[in-house]
Amino acid sequence: MSTTDEVAQLLTSIHTESGASLLSLVEGSPVLLIFLRHFGCSFCRQAISDVAEIRGELARRGVRPVFVHLGTPERAKPFFDYYGIGDVERVSDPEAKIYQDPVFQLSRINPWLTLLQPSVWAGWLKGAIFEHGIGAIKEDGHQKQGLFFLKGPKIVRQFRYRTIADEPDYLKLVG
Repeated sequence: MSTTDEVAQLLTSIHTESGASLLSLVEGSPVLLIFLRHFGCSFCRQAISDVAEIRGELARRGVRPVFVHLGTPERAKPFFDYYGIGDVERVSDPEAKIYQDPVFQLSRINPWLTLLQPSVWAGWLKGAIFEHGIGAIKEDGHQKQGLFFLKGPKIVRQFRYRTIADEPDYLKLVG
């Protein structure tokens, strides 16, 4: 686990697409940091939709959602606009430097092996593809997603995906 100083140092160096430092955001309010895989992934689109649905409750709890994605800001904007949260803070990380930083340590997977996991097929059949579609992989399809609940420069709780189809309880994570 990273120290508070290591987390603070990293957050100082990360800026959202609006120019805010991630450290200034977490100093202002707790942050639910949501790392996505790629925009062709129906489960990542579902994550955007899920957060859009609970955004009001997050706001009532004083928690700000911030997304980290592997695309360019131009690539990301239509997806967030579609789900009605185009104004949410986002961090573009096409080289996955933040994902792989020792603070977050989000692993990489073989995207083809995910197709062999029964939970992924079950998630698709449950409706992820029908509700959120599926598209071309234009970002890094090897990068795994994750969630981190930050209060100040401290990771309070985290959720690391075992499969791309995991369905985290966002509200439970933020307490």
